[in-house]
Parts: sequence; structure tokens; C-alpha cells
Amino acid sequence: MRIVFFGTPQFAVPSLTRLLNHSDFEVVAVVTQPDKRRGRGGKVSPSPVKAAALTADCPIWQPSRIKKDDETLTRLNALNADAFVVIAYGQILSQEILDMPGLGCINAHGSILPAYRGAAPIQWCLHNGETKTGVTTMLMDAGMDTGPMLLKETLPIGLTDNAWNLAQQLSELSADLLASTLQKLNQQLIRPVPQDDKLATYAPLIKKEDYALDWSASAKAIHDKVRGFYPNCITQLRGNDLKVITTIPLGDDYWAQFPAELATVQTLYESAEIGDAAPGTVVAILKSYGPVIQTGTGHLLLLEVKPAGKKALSGWDFANGSRLEIGEMIGE
Repeated sequence: MRIVFFGTPQFAVPSLTRLLNHSDFEVVAVVTQPDKRRGRGGKVSPSPVKAAALTADCPIWQPSRIKKDDETLTRLNALNADAFVVIAYGQILSQEILDMPGLGCINAHGSILPAYRGAAPIQWCLHNGETKTGVTTMLMDAGMDTGPMLLKETLPIGLTDNAWNLAQQLSELSADLLASTLQKLNQQLIRPVPQDDKLATYAPLIKKEDYALDWSASAKAIHDKVRGFYPNCITQLRGNDLKVITTIPLGDDYWAQFPAELATVQTLYESAEIGDAAPGTVVAILKSYGPVIQTGTGHLLLLEVKPAGKKALSGWDFANGSRLEIGEMIGE
């Protein structure tokens, strides 16, 4: 099968690599976003997909606006590709492009469609406390993740999963499912299934104000927000911003889900003398782990934070270094 691959971020790299190394597929071109300045030094560098494609013997095209780039459109049409594969490309494809390949444009979306259509399905799935997610492959149409579905694969979500490690798992799952989808579609072994729009939910772009933490929410809700919007959630301490990077809720509902490295947290927590306090109050400091914060419902352990202008610290190092005291308040 002759494939044109459209993609930009690291999430798309496993899928590209799988296609490049698979005997059933020939990647005849890679389309990705233009090089841009990245990192602290602002050095111009290629997208992760371009970096992965540079070792392959195929053209790499980087139009700034693909719908308006006549040269790229002419090249794409001339390839006579069987399928265009689109994974987090970052530009909307016109109907002209969608109609070019024989089998259509195939997308792998990081949710169980029609749930979490949109730009940030992994983040909002975690934010909303879902216990499973997955990948759906589909034929693209002019809508936002509205095309008919091809294959699905689910993945359980653990209590300590965050947007970064869940994206890694889903990117590998996407690569496996994508290859299977292309093979079965080419052999006419699968039939596209329309989505039920009545069941659709949406995962919009995350805004700056979404990162702010409200300590009157429950411990689980705050934890889900922190891991969903990892590593950018923010609160305040002593008049300065404090990023909250890693947390875990405490209590009988969660002990069985704790990883081995947090095995002693339950003993320390249950032996601490914790009284009633207002949301945002530091109610305990667990040795080797960090501060425990009272929320609207339940207690939340801060495992990793980043003070303004400083590097990220474990909750324990932060509590010691800042001489945090029980009874102090965090948040506005």
C-alpha cells in the first residue's frame, strides 16, 4: 500500500515508524508542520515526525498552509496514494485533500469515539476521572473527529497515570491499531460505522485559566485535574505561584490503587493527627513524601511541585526547603 503520512508531534512518531518498517506499506511522502523555534534556547528545529522521517528515503513536505499550497496539492495528487494517514498533523485538511487517496484519509484518535472529539482528548479524559480510554481509527470527513469509525482498542487508566505517560501508551496503541486498520480496510474486512452524534462529547483546547486549582473541590477532582493538565496546574503559596505537578488522593477508596513506591504512605497518613481545617490548609507533612492538603472533600498529598523560578522538587524536599508548616494555607 502506498501511504502518505501526515503528522507532527511525538505522539505520531510510533505510527510513522511502524509504517516505515512494515513490509505491507510504502511511505511515499511525509507531510509535517514547518520547523520552529523550540526549547529554552529558541533554536530552530524540526518536528519529531520530521526528525523520524529524515532517515527514510521519502520526500518530506512542510507547507505552512496546506490548503493554500498549490505546489504541495499538485504533488500529493500525483502520488496516487492508496491512503493518507493523519496523526496529530495540526492543520485542517480540505475536502480536496480528503478525496485524493483511493481508500480515503485514515486518522487514529486518542479516545473511544464518539467521546472526546477534539484537540485534547487525553487531557480531558483524565480531568474528568475516566477509568478507561483508548484509540479509534476512522475515515476522516470534513468535521472535527466526526468520520465513520473503523477499529477501536481500549486501555485502562490507573490512579497515577498522567497526560504524558498515557499519551505514550496510546501512541503505541495507535501504531498497532493503525497498521491493522490499513490492512483490513485494503482487504475489505472492515466496514466503516457511523458515529452516533447524540453520544458525542468534546475535548477543546486547554486555556490558561483551566490550569488554576480550586482547593474547595474534592481531592480526587483536583488530582484528576493535575494529572490531566500535567505539568501545568498552578496554585499560590506565600504570594508566589506554585506549580503542582504530581499528587495522589488519600483514603480508603484509593489505597489498593497505590503503586509499590508509595506503599508506606497509608501507615504515615493514618498515624498522623489531622483535625478539621479549611480547604487549602496544610494538615500534615508525611516524612519522605510531602505535604497533605485539606480539600473540599478529602486530603491530597503533593508529591512533586515547582516553585516559581526554580526547578521541580519532590514534595518532601519542597516542604523542608521552604520550611512549610502545618496550618499554612495554599491557594488564593
